[in-house]
Amino acid sequence: MRERPDMSDEFQMGAIAATRAMRAVFPATPLLKNEHLSERFGADIYLKREDLSPVRSYKLRGAFNAMRKVIPDQRVFVCASAGNHAQGVAFMCSHFGVRGVIFMPVTTPQQKIQKTQMFGGEHIEIRLVGDYFDKTLAAAQAFCATEGAHFLSPFDDDDVIEGQSSVAVEIEDQLGGMPDRIILPVGGGGLSAGVRSFFGDRVSYTFVEPVGAPSLGEALKAGHPVDVSPINSFVDGAAVAKLGARTFARLKGADPADVVYLSEDRICVSIIEMLNVEGIVLEPAGALSIEALGDVADSIKGQTVVCIASGGNFDFERLPEVKERAQRYSGVKKYFILRMPQRPGALKDFLNILGPDDDICRFEYLKKSARNFGSVLIGIETKSAGAFGPFLKQLDDAGFTYTDITNDETLAQFVI
Repeated sequence: MRERPDMSDEFQMGAIAATRAMRAVFPATPLLKNEHLSERFGADIYLKREDLSPVRSYKLRGAFNAMRKVIPDQRVFVCASAGNHAQGVAFMCSHFGVRGVIFMPVTTPQQKIQKTQMFGGEHIEIRLVGDYFDKTLAAAQAFCATEGAHFLSPFDDDDVIEGQSSVAVEIEDQLGGMPDRIILPVGGGGLSAGVRSFFGDRVSYTFVEPVGAPSLGEALKAGHPVDVSPINSFVDGAAVAKLGARTFARLKGADPADVVYLSEDRICVSIIEMLNVEGIVLEPAGALSIEALGDVADSIKGQTVVCIASGGNFDFERLPEVKERAQRYSGVKKYFILRMPQRPGALKDFLNILGPDDDICRFEYLKKSARNFGSVLIGIETKSAGAFGPFLKQLDDAGFTYTDITNDETLAQFVI
């Protein structure tokens, strides 16, 4: 049993009290052993299913705790969010019967606006302000200053951090003790700060960030929060440009070696796998901890590991993009610019090179670069990444000229 850190006792008492208070609003989310992952990694892998909360993410925990601390003195609450935080605040405004004003960017998808309105009902007002989040945030804070409303930070607030720590309280209770390792996603740091403050050094940690928003990793290197803009917003639940000051104060002792960075395309592999194999719907941030198992596979053999599936607010209109990214990362789908001779039979010669499991998923003439040749964008999907080796060798032997553009992000934005 590892020793508890300083401040742990006081923080734990607050976390336990917050967790008990939550039971009047919603039940504990399940902690479920996943046999599929346990067998693959030779460990006891449990998923903490925050995707099964009333708003399909852990965010309502922090919103609940921060609001209960100031009610009844405060009756108007404000947040700036286009995602899970907005839905958590809306849910709690309805529960407490208080007014909420939720600022969202003008570019927020209609599905997220509708879900937020559904959770908040008549108790909330949604204001669409700004094309980018910084304008939205400034409008929310200006409203608070003029109206005397209470601003609810998505992560950089001690009461929010305490509320998120209820995830750890439930894990210890449900598991009947300590896991060997906790794997959890990091955005602004509210969840990770809460969990680490509760468990202290009694467990090992793996903190997972998308490569396009490495706010924790860069903060640990610099010794303070730094702005990592511009960020990739694909993993929207963890795409935060700067770690919170309060969250960093609780995470600054973390080992930088415990931070794992995952590419946005790689995360899509776990989203598709969990949907197809387990029937579990996860948003990109919710899949971070599961995909990171591959990075710690050698060190978790025989251990008890908890992956926090932080959310399942997935817009199925994104599914084609997620599948596309997963296939490209897995190597079963590639795109080429092919220089096709302009002669009878050239296309047939190319088609004869394809194997029985190779499927053309895109074929488009881009331009004729010369009288005797034309440029073709071609996408090929196969069952195994290894099939491309023999295929490309046959292209070379046949004298075809081609360029693999699968991983060229600039070209992909325009032609794929």
